[in-house]
Amino acid sequence: MEWKNKNILITGVNGFVGSYLAKHLLDKKANVYGLIRRRADGVVSKNLLCRGIHNKVKLIEGDVTDISSLGLALDESQPNFVFHLAAQSFIPRSFSHPLETTESNTRGTANLLEAIRIKNQNPTIVFAGSGEEYGLVFSSDKQYKKAVSKYGTIFPEPTNIPELPIRESNPLRPMSPYAVSKIHCDYLMRNYYHSYGLKTIVSRGFNHEGAGRGTMFVTSVVTKQVMQLKLGEVNKITIGNVNAFRDWTYVMDVVKGYCLLAEKGKPGEVYNQGSMRTNSILSYILLSLENAGWQIKKIESIKNNKVVENPTEIDMSKFFGVEFEKTKVDALMLKEKLNFSIEDKGIWVHTDQGKIPIEFDSKRFRPAEVPILLSDTEKIEKLGFKIEYKLKDIIKNQLNYFLEKDNR
Repeated sequence: MEWKNKNILITGVNGFVGSYLAKHLLDKKANVYGLIRRRADGVVSKNLLCRGIHNKVKLIEGDVTDISSLGLALDESQPNFVFHLAAQSFIPRSFSHPLETTESNTRGTANLLEAIRIKNQNPTIVFAGSGEEYGLVFSSDKQYKKAVSKYGTIFPEPTNIPELPIRESNPLRPMSPYAVSKIHCDYLMRNYYHSYGLKTIVSRGFNHEGAGRGTMFVTSVVTKQVMQLKLGEVNKITIGNVNAFRDWTYVMDVVKGYCLLAEKGKPGEVYNQGSMRTNSILSYILLSLENAGWQIKKIESIKNNKVVENPTEIDMSKFFGVEFEKTKVDALMLKEKLNFSIEDKGIWVHTDQGKIPIEFDSKRFRPAEVPILLSDTEKIEKLGFKIEYKLKDIIKNQLNYFLEKDNR
């Protein structure tokens, strides 16, 4: 499709993904309008500055929780396409501020849809849902029994185990207020299609990362500390649960996926966006260390004598019917032969430059955890979607970002 001179409205344009999306569309000669909340200090968003587009996006002050400001934004932009990215997206904050998360995400989405309906406009609307909506996905009978023991009840009950890779039809078992809010928005989008004919398309994006990802998100927590370690600013890495597996995608792959859905997606439908690979947080740490210049020989728990030689050795075996690149550590964890707990205190990483401590911090563990995410992207692939970047590309991109002192 030709994006030239198309009017685009992006909510959350000054966010991590919004700024990349805006630049991509500006490069294609689209007219990009961005909804931003007014700042009392008048400071321009760092994300817009980093992308070099702060004076190219037509910024509109407003707030998704204020329907009147959305109406004004629609009047000014007259959008052909709306990308709804604005949200409270930090999962730990959703646990401490659930009402704020619901207000921003759920009410904000309802306001946007209602404003479009009242204004009688007809843009294509792409909503940034989340892979977190699937929540508690079962990879084995052992994991299922552990979850029943911890939570007491599971709904919906699984009909088949494993439930991986995750298709759009998988059960939704949200494990955070953030995920619950995204499910509500997901259903609002589809209801406004069925009830009012709005052209809404839902993207359930799995974790997407890259340079400029907020420093509170786990991949930036890891890469920032690794670069600080490299530069002698810290002497250890502090982290929470290293056993969690995530489907990490480079942000530009996801941005292109959003645009593809706007062009070819079917209104009223839901599409997964991910990489069809899954890797542990521990692997993200180890691969970050390797890409920063350390050669890793082995890891061992500080307590309980858990040892893995050559932990970053590449493994290409199939899991859940999918062949993807992973580490030896990932494979052992997926086979349920390796697991690290708070009782292990942490991990010693033995390298060619000495031992590096990874210290477990109980405060970084979530009240309810999503153990594993692995997307099935067959549906969006039929539209032409493809992943161009590997996990190591994402890590290198983030490490390079934290080379700059101002970013640390």
